[in-house]
Amino acid sequence: MTMQSSPKTSRVDFNTPAMQRHRAVRHFKDHLTRWYVAVGGLGVIAAVLLIFLYLLSEVLPLFGGADIEQQERYSTPWLDVADPPLMLAMEEQGEVAIRVSESGQVTFFKTADGKLISEQSLPIPEGVTVSSFSVESPNTRRFAVGLSNGQVIIGKHNYKVTYPNDVRLITPELKFPYGAEPLILDKQGRALEHVAMSGNDSGLTLAANVGRELLVTSISRQENMMTGEVTTSQSELTLNPAQGEVDNILIDPLRQWMYVVNGGQYVDVLSLRARGELNGHYKVVAAKDATVTASNLMLGGISLIIGDSQGGLQQWFMVRGNGKPALTPVRSFDQQAGEAIQLIQPEERRKVFLTTDADGYLGIYNSTAHNNLLVEPLDKQPIRSFAIGPRADHLLVEHDNGELSYWNVDNEHPEISWSSLWGKVWYESYPEPDYVWQSTSATSESEPKLSLAPLTFGTLKAAFYAMILATPIAIAAAVYTAYFMAPGMRRKVKPIIELMEALPTVILGFLAGLWLAPLLEDNLPGIVSLLVLLPVVFISVAYLWSRMPERVRLTVPDGWEAAILIPVTMLLGWACFESSVYIEAWFFGGDMRVYLTRDLGIDFDQRNSLVVGLAMGFAVIPTIFSIAEDAVFSVPRHLTQGSLALGATPWQTMSRVVILTASPGIFSAVMIGMGRAVGETMIVLMATGNTPIMDWNIFEGMRTLSANIAVEMPESEVGSTHYRVLFLAALVLLSFTFLMNTAAELIRQRLRKKYASL
Repeated sequence: MTMQSSPKTSRVDFNTPAMQRHRAVRHFKDHLTRWYVAVGGLGVIAAVLLIFLYLLSEVLPLFGGADIEQQERYSTPWLDVADPPLMLAMEEQGEVAIRVSESGQVTFFKTADGKLISEQSLPIPEGVTVSSFSVESPNTRRFAVGLSNGQVIIGKHNYKVTYPNDVRLITPELKFPYGAEPLILDKQGRALEHVAMSGNDSGLTLAANVGRELLVTSISRQENMMTGEVTTSQSELTLNPAQGEVDNILIDPLRQWMYVVNGGQYVDVLSLRARGELNGHYKVVAAKDATVTASNLMLGGISLIIGDSQGGLQQWFMVRGNGKPALTPVRSFDQQAGEAIQLIQPEERRKVFLTTDADGYLGIYNSTAHNNLLVEPLDKQPIRSFAIGPRADHLLVEHDNGELSYWNVDNEHPEISWSSLWGKVWYESYPEPDYVWQSTSATSESEPKLSLAPLTFGTLKAAFYAMILATPIAIAAAVYTAYFMAPGMRRKVKPIIELMEALPTVILGFLAGLWLAPLLEDNLPGIVSLLVLLPVVFISVAYLWSRMPERVRLTVPDGWEAAILIPVTMLLGWACFESSVYIEAWFFGGDMRVYLTRDLGIDFDQRNSLVVGLAMGFAVIPTIFSIAEDAVFSVPRHLTQGSLALGATPWQTMSRVVILTASPGIFSAVMIGMGRAVGETMIVLMATGNTPIMDWNIFEGMRTLSANIAVEMPESEVGSTHYRVLFLAALVLLSFTFLMNTAAELIRQRLRKKYASL
């Protein structure tokens, strides 16, 4: 028998040049991919960090305090130390100043070196002296000079800017809007101890006192358009005497209230619109032994600032209580070195006021933010007078020895403090403290209201209602699709739902604002009944289907039962909308909106939280569904098969094995959906009334941080307080998202560790 030899076994050579080149190329690709992924990940981290640092760099200047720096200090030959100043003021650029002295001398000079520009005297009659003086308001540039013969001179300083040879030239001038002839306030010719004025170019109100006697005169002014001749007429108002020795008189710009500081501790408030009727006699100092040493009105004339002999400062304004306005203490400021306040002067364009005390200290305060911005000594002796420039960037001081000093002021964002951003603030003319966002107003005298609290509340409110709708629907749909639905149906349903995520949110917002909101308003009972009945009907239909005969249930393939709910949903929706009119007539008197407002006290806006919840929930559902469905579908089959083999029902397997194993992924889906809801812009921008209010009412709107940034950032001035606060809102939104994602990741890791053994 012939033996055949077996063929030799062939061996693969892994060291051929081709294989070596293949391994080298693969090794290079592995290293390149590893570095590419690492650099990409580090790049994402660096980009997020740079965004955070950029936002922080824009926000940090908000919290810097005020600072002043002396530029010049000089003496001038024209300034007479024995002739003290009644007023110092500067023009817009802070280059030219005016000084009015007790002798009636008006001097215009350069602020940088004191160089004299022009000098003139007020038209004071011979033998008459100045007995009182007041400035109406820094922004009107008008002042009143009370004379020893009972007359008043109204003056106004103006500045004309020209550019000869491309060089700025500021030419000051002194005008007398009511004529150079003094106006008679006291017909008996007595000296006016204090004088006050308030008005406009067509008329004004003058007030003065002689002892405790109060004199008030209204003056109307008419100018002939052809000849330029000015004619005036006067009408007098009789008032009761003051209740104490008069220390100061102030009139608000609207000529509604007159404040008479008297008795060292009190303020009488008189209603000029009620012919001088006494509103009240108010004690305005807190300490028992303190007396009022300085008083003035803030910008706008609503708030009254009181300084006392112990360095205390308080802000008061009229608050309407039980039908009658009353002068109310709003806030007090830290004592200024415990010395008597001597001068109080408001800024021209902001709710900031400056004070000086008997020790020569300067204080800078903001009323809205309740900020003590600066307390710094300017001299070791009392300050005779000072002026803050219209732009609040220059300060001019006249010292007790007659020298003048010129200072640069750095106080960019005095309106911002922790309390003004996050706490309740008692704004002028408001009945009580409140959270308010109002970045613009009809007048420049309004307080900035930049509270982020209502915007943050609106962000959380919108996310809450969206998640209330989206989370149960998305998770239930994901579990059913991944675990119970037939594969053929799943292959159709999952792509369709994921395709919903590609819809632009601006389209959803457009439809929500212009179609859904009116539809909801017109069919509110139907919408509410649909939201209530839908889960009840679904459960009822499922129960009835389970009780159907087996031959009926077998007509629908296993896993396709959900298709039965499609006609049920359509039929239920049609029934709810058709019965909406009847429900409204039977239960709500024919108008559910009126019923909510009148009978239940629930305000109703057409674009409200319900609209946002429906629209934004529709946008968030695909995100949560897709991630949660993948997590449930990825549960290993041997776990479910083992559970079923041990006798567990499909429902028990789903609730005790599948859900627990997929819980990290489901939780991640919810957190990602919530992050999407928190950062959503266009839907909340178009589907709400954008009203920054703090109310959980589902039938009222809101304003979110992201929508507020989108609306107001294009209109804000670069570098302004408003501009930087919008960056702060973006930083708050970024920080909130970062903290939420970090917490979600920690919880997800704990869930993964806890259920990894299943």
